[in-house]
Amino acid sequence: MILTQASPGSAAQVAEFSNTMTYATMLVLVVAMIAFAASFAARRTQSIDLRQREPALVGGDTVTAAPLPTGTADAGPDPDPDEPGRRAGNIALSLSWLAFTMLFVAVVARGVWAGRVPWGNMYEFSLTSALAILGVYLGVSTRRDVRWLGIFVIPLVLLTLGLAITVLYTETQQLVPALDSYWLVIHVSMAIVCGGAFLIAGTTAALYLIANRAQRPAGGPLSKLVCAVGRRLPEPERLDRLSYRIVAFAFPVWTFAIVAGAIWAESAWGRYWGWDPKETWAFITWVIFAGYLHAQSTAGWKGRKASWLAIIGLVAYIFNYFGVNLLFTGLHSYGGV
Repeated sequence: MILTQASPGSAAQVAEFSNTMTYATMLVLVVAMIAFAASFAARRTQSIDLRQREPALVGGDTVTAAPLPTGTADAGPDPDPDEPGRRAGNIALSLSWLAFTMLFVAVVARGVWAGRVPWGNMYEFSLTSALAILGVYLGVSTRRDVRWLGIFVIPLVLLTLGLAITVLYTETQQLVPALDSYWLVIHVSMAIVCGGAFLIAGTTAALYLIANRAQRPAGGPLSKLVCAVGRRLPEPERLDRLSYRIVAFAFPVWTFAIVAGAIWAESAWGRYWGWDPKETWAFITWVIFAGYLHAQSTAGWKGRKASWLAIIGLVAYIFNYFGVNLLFTGLHSYGGV
């Protein structure tokens, strides 16, 4: 899969430009993270007595408390334009869009330097995965007010980029014959998009557990910290619903990515499935998220249990992403680190 390749004389300049844009993206993301932190710290908290309103006795009759006002905890469009920290949140969101554009340029420049799609090794995969994480978050932000989520997402993007440039960086190289296929564009791009979606969904599921814990009185210092964070989050039910919708979007795409990989494997290696470590863990991830979607429609499994499944699914994906490449040798080891 050949792109417009830079001439030997300009290749070094293109490579330097890609790396410079990556570093500049990280700088912008650091500023965005600070702004998101300021916005999150300024969010109004919901007290326990509001979150756990008990039925009251009035004149001997039981009167159910009215539904809680969602206020700033709403995961949808924010009805309160004067919410504290809104300006900082808007600045952070704008900086995130700027960082997304800059990282996109860095990825394209890497592809021009290599003369192919820029996900032929772990460094390039990580670079593009960071772009996908940021893209999924910003995509969700166009439909819902998720500024509260930015302080949790941006550090993960920075971590991914940091690992890419410090641990996984490698010079560009031409693809081995098995990778030089249009299936590389289809299969790997779908896996990258799903990785971004799974990370956002898993993070939201973890925040559900924190928000759910915040509904009870705090105990020790760690519990107080968890509750302080949880009371600035949307209501648990809204977090659970957001996580479910993201997984419901990503799961069919992940299924397609696995099927596309099997078709590609038959073309490259002469068999559809061989239980290679990468294939095995991709299937394990598929099973876990299938279980998560089933749990969401099963009485007794919604909420905490389903959220744990989403988190376990994310861990399985990350292990397939990093662990399999670094710890095992298989047919997928040719991409390099």
